[in-house]
Amino acid sequence: MNLDLARWQFAVTTVYHFLFVPLTLGTVWFVVGFQTAWVRTGNVKYLRLTKFFGKLFLINFAMGVVTGIVQEFQFGMNWSDYSKFVGDVFGAPLAMEGLLAFFLESTFLGLWIFGWDRLPKKLHLATIWAAAFGTLFSAFFILAANSWMQHPTGYEISETTGRAVLNDIGAVLFQNTSILAFTHTISASFLVAGAFVAAVGAWHMSKDRHLDVFRPAVKAGTWVILIAAVVVSITGDLDSKVMVEQQPMKMAAAEGLYETTANAPFSILSVGDLAGDSATRIIEVPGLLSFLATGSFDGTVQGINDLQAQYVQQYGPGDYSPYVPVTYWGFRMMIGLGMLAALYALWTLWRFRGGRNPKSTVFAAATAVITFLPLFGISAGWIFTEMGRQPWIVFGLQKTADGVSPTVGTASVLISFIGFTLVYAVLAFFEVRLMLKAIKAGPPEIASEDPFEDSQDDADKQLYFAY
Repeated sequence: MNLDLARWQFAVTTVYHFLFVPLTLGTVWFVVGFQTAWVRTGNVKYLRLTKFFGKLFLINFAMGVVTGIVQEFQFGMNWSDYSKFVGDVFGAPLAMEGLLAFFLESTFLGLWIFGWDRLPKKLHLATIWAAAFGTLFSAFFILAANSWMQHPTGYEISETTGRAVLNDIGAVLFQNTSILAFTHTISASFLVAGAFVAAVGAWHMSKDRHLDVFRPAVKAGTWVILIAAVVVSITGDLDSKVMVEQQPMKMAAAEGLYETTANAPFSILSVGDLAGDSATRIIEVPGLLSFLATGSFDGTVQGINDLQAQYVQQYGPGDYSPYVPVTYWGFRMMIGLGMLAALYALWTLWRFRGGRNPKSTVFAAATAVITFLPLFGISAGWIFTEMGRQPWIVFGLQKTADGVSPTVGTASVLISFIGFTLVYAVLAFFEVRLMLKAIKAGPPEIASEDPFEDSQDDADKQLYFAY
């Protein structure tokens, strides 16, 4: 009971926090791009876009910080045995993220907010560039820590303490798992941000508002979606092949493949009991799973049953298969929702051809939906990544059941779980309210091209103070 509650609490707080991460990682680079365009061209519409999307970025950044702090505390509260066993290794990249990356991004972000009327134009631009790189560094260190849980390297088990001890930080930070996880996650974050920017701009255009300002934003967003979709596909393919080498059970669970199969098909849709190997595949693409796993349509993919027997022999008695329905549908949501966003981008560019401004009801409705598709898609991918590793908290090294805190009672976990969920619900209400208010208000009116006299900065400063 205590284990299940601890897992549910971590899952809820992690997924909630992750909703803000990709949007923040990608949106900041749009702010960088718009401000750079303003500095280079002097066109005030780019300054208005900088201020507009800068405010939306700040709201999400603040929420990401608040919800991310809880993640750190949970390792000590509900997962103390995990922290005790691998904290010397897992904690190293997290410490780098806090002391280096977060310090960099928060410091320069503060300079960007307060520097509009104090710093030279180009120096002020440099601050948002530095903050944007800080977000990338932050993501890299966190993903390196998570990648170590997927494929532990650069450590040894101490003979005296029985704990994992770091002996090669380079192996932890720069193994192929972390590099691919970083490139895949960042490109997916750009896809999320591109959809967000395009959708917000297209919504205003469908209402006949600020057409000259949002037209370049929509076009930039749609092109970013398309480019990011290509990069996501390439990095995802490379990532899947590394995953098969390191965690073959995860790929088998992604298809619900119970028997080892050559020329293994990939099903688009299944009906029935995926957990019991009795599901009926409705649509299948022959050989596609083999290609995703091995690079060959005739390749052999190990099944869950054979891997289970192999792991019992290697690790001892136990159930080493994840919950298949979650991995099966999570894998398809990750791919499918991203593809829908790419199709929307193509459709939008076609609607914009020849200087047209789309204003149909169908386009407005699609625009309202598109923001959420890649965001839910990347969240589904994250859930697949974590759930597909089960029953391991550190693959091959420590099971999830062995990482939970032994001295924290069920009542304590339940109370904190309910408390965090209620607080997050309140935060979600204010987050959505702030975002909708800022989006509906549109870009600030700027009488001149001098940002130092724009009253909009006051609201941004107050938001930073609140965070």
